[in-house]
Amino acid sequence: MLDTVPNRPDLPAEIARRRTFAIISHPDAGKTTLTEKFLLYGGAIQMAGQVRAKGEARRTRSDFMQMEKDRGISVSASAMSFDYANYRFNLVDTPGHSDFSEDTYRTLTAVDAAVMVIDGAKGVESQTQKLFEVCRLRDLPILTFCNKMDRESRDTFEIIDEIQQNLAIDVTPASWPIGVGRDFIGCYDMLRDRLELMDRADRNKIAESIEINGLDDPQLAKHVPEHLLEKLLEEVEMARELLPTLDPQSVLEGHMTPIWFGSAINSFGVKELMDGISTYGPEPQSQNAQPREIAPDETKVAGFVFKVQANMDPKHRDRVAFVRLASGHFKRGMKLTHVRTKKPMAISNPVLFLASDRELAEEAWAGDIIGIPNHGQLRIGDTLTEGEALRVSGIPSFAPELLQGVRAGDPMKAKHLEKALMQFAEEGAAKVFKPSIGSGFIVGVVGQLQFEVLASRIEMEYGLPVRFEASQFTSARWVSGDKLALDKFINTNKQHIAYDNDGDVVYLTRLQWDIDRVERDYPDLKLTATKEMMV
Repeated sequence: MLDTVPNRPDLPAEIARRRTFAIISHPDAGKTTLTEKFLLYGGAIQMAGQVRAKGEARRTRSDFMQMEKDRGISVSASAMSFDYANYRFNLVDTPGHSDFSEDTYRTLTAVDAAVMVIDGAKGVESQTQKLFEVCRLRDLPILTFCNKMDRESRDTFEIIDEIQQNLAIDVTPASWPIGVGRDFIGCYDMLRDRLELMDRADRNKIAESIEINGLDDPQLAKHVPEHLLEKLLEEVEMARELLPTLDPQSVLEGHMTPIWFGSAINSFGVKELMDGISTYGPEPQSQNAQPREIAPDETKVAGFVFKVQANMDPKHRDRVAFVRLASGHFKRGMKLTHVRTKKPMAISNPVLFLASDRELAEEAWAGDIIGIPNHGQLRIGDTLTEGEALRVSGIPSFAPELLQGVRAGDPMKAKHLEKALMQFAEEGAAKVFKPSIGSGFIVGVVGQLQFEVLASRIEMEYGLPVRFEASQFTSARWVSGDKLALDKFINTNKQHIAYDNDGDVVYLTRLQWDIDRVERDYPDLKLTATKEMMV
């Protein structure tokens, strides 16, 4: 596939056919709809749900929380595994809404590539740019899908130019749209010289593909109206002259992104994108860890928890830890060491996901994402290995930007509230701080919408109405340093001190001036806005 010879040994065939990727975009660019179509092509579902459809048709598979179904947005990252051609796709649909970006940041630590979805009319939007920066930090290869071409959208060159300008990445067209909006009839596949035509009548039908020999094939005129054909020939010629040609190595290094055009809701362009992920997407990659990297072709199993979801099945108070396998061949019933507690864990009922549906996983390979049901032993950032003390690094936890106090509607149920909050803190859905003076809890989140999600989940999952109230604090910093200096600091600033759910010291304040003062007066202490999710 690639011209360059990699310097590491070939991966076992089962691992080499894995493609683990996330879908990122601004809210409403069509990310969840695209996920549905992936499942349709992978044969995992018979009819794709649409976020905007009516009645039963709008039950998308990846949005399983009641709130997601009601609002038509994704609130929580969900994982799906399915086969496509000879490949095994592990796909993670992330929330596009900026209020849930922390979930997305963590998800990006568990994938090898990202598919960036862009709205043809709006181009690169703010959240796309933020998420792209995270991919850039991790050198993730990115494949781009320009969606909604069947609506009025911008000029193709303009879209490509905007991606190059805003995201500083080379863009190479893998397909070229023919017509736009109402005139959009399909795409010309620039990698395989084919004509792909869209069927507007049936949205769940795979588009037909017509083999042609280059742009001077007389067959083209049969299928493409004259005024569109003229424009297509001119644009493709310009694109070939002006834009770089596809270099698979450059894509893997994250310097270049191929772009496909299509309409996810009409199932158009999706198959070409999936073929592109198979061909140009990376195989499972090595994971950063302490004291050494974990390579996917190692025979011993290692994996790490990047997400914990509580109460996926409301009937059972279960918690499922999403584990990305970094190496080895995992079999059901294996005993793995939980590195943080140094205790062995028998993994007897691991599950594979299709969003909220699951099946028992008899085996899994490096690159796969499996779920391990547990009762709170596993936390975000935990590593599981066959005995070696490895710790996967780089899973961040961000300081919350909004802080509010929380009270149970029924004061007799304060104990239940504490349990619910601790569960959400372990899940990473919010930060929960216990002030050292006074009772009650302070909840910290990244975006306002998270408070609503928390309130609705506490009420639905625990039958506990709660109310959030304004807090006097606006920012939180984790404090670390020498024990003596830390004790002195805690005694002097008691009214500002709180503890998070791991028992770590947190400094709460209203003013940036306070933070500067602490840094000046206590040079031995370190205040940080992020905390690595590990011991």
